[in-house]
Amino acid sequence: MNDMIAELKKELTSLIEAANDLESLENARVNALGKKGKITAQMKTLGSLDPEARKETGQALNALKDEIAELIARQEKDLKKQALDEQLATETLDISLSARPESKGKIHPISQTMEELVTIFADMGFAVAEGPDIEDDWHNFTALNFPPGHPAREMQDTFFLPDDPDEDGEMAHKLLRTHTSAVQIRHMLNNKPPHRIIVMGRTYRSDYDMTHTPMFHQIEGLVIDKNIHMGHLKGCLLDFAKAFFEVDDLPMRLRPSFFPFTEPSAEVDIGCSRKDGGLKIGAGDDWMEILGCGMVHPNVLKNCGLDPDEYQGFAFGMGIERLAMLKYGVPDLRTFFESDTRWLDHYGFDAADRPNRAFK
Repeated sequence: MNDMIAELKKELTSLIEAANDLESLENARVNALGKKGKITAQMKTLGSLDPEARKETGQALNALKDEIAELIARQEKDLKKQALDEQLATETLDISLSARPESKGKIHPISQTMEELVTIFADMGFAVAEGPDIEDDWHNFTALNFPPGHPAREMQDTFFLPDDPDEDGEMAHKLLRTHTSAVQIRHMLNNKPPHRIIVMGRTYRSDYDMTHTPMFHQIEGLVIDKNIHMGHLKGCLLDFAKAFFEVDDLPMRLRPSFFPFTEPSAEVDIGCSRKDGGLKIGAGDDWMEILGCGMVHPNVLKNCGLDPDEYQGFAFGMGIERLAMLKYGVPDLRTFFESDTRWLDHYGFDAADRPNRAFK
């Protein structure tokens, strides 16, 4: 029996070593280890042997099976390396070739909308201010008149980070900013009034559904000067909405609301029509909310070193994704961040598309 196993090992080894491609190696594997292979066939004869011979022969066949399987694995590795070497030697890729004409890039609707917003507000005399995405508790909440225990300070609404030393070496509560209003605080602390700025950027809140994502973009505006009143706020927002939605006859109303950092506060609605299940912005029989606003709270002015008896101002804020959804008919907020090129081909913009302007 030992001679038979030695002869079988020699035969199968020669067959495997002779395989010069993966197909012939697979044939050798089936011939040796398959259901009808030679080692399998010998395994089936063990039942006819006496117990002592069955034990000895079974161990020898299992050892042979392991040796053949290991030999096949080594041969397969060598053949794959050989195939790769041949492919590398024969195939070339010229990376200096120009892109295919059909691979045309598109500008994302968020980028297009931000360009439009900058263009409109620049025509109205606003400058752009920027600030960090990682904020501390004071700039993001306390300076904006958020009281202790406010829901926005809770873990389920805000992404908090490990405490870190601030500029003065004191331990500060760090978080991903929940709004761009923190940039308004930084701007007022580092610049003298009057102020007329917009702030755009990413903000972060723990939420995810058709109309909410954990990261989204926001634009906020701030005007601080002497003798500023609610009439200036409504006029500014009405000019903006007419320019952005490109509708001259656009009804607007302000509804009383509450925000910690403004007093009085208001939600802004614009006229629309929802006939036949559609949405048309302009004069109609319905209203749609687009943003929140108000006069800057005296406590916020004090926190920034301004005298509320001398300076007043207004602030407003809105989601950039929401504006893009309304203007360009995007039904689901989540699709903005799914990196689907088919979606971008449909909703994206050509590089030559120019943002609309506030005053033509």
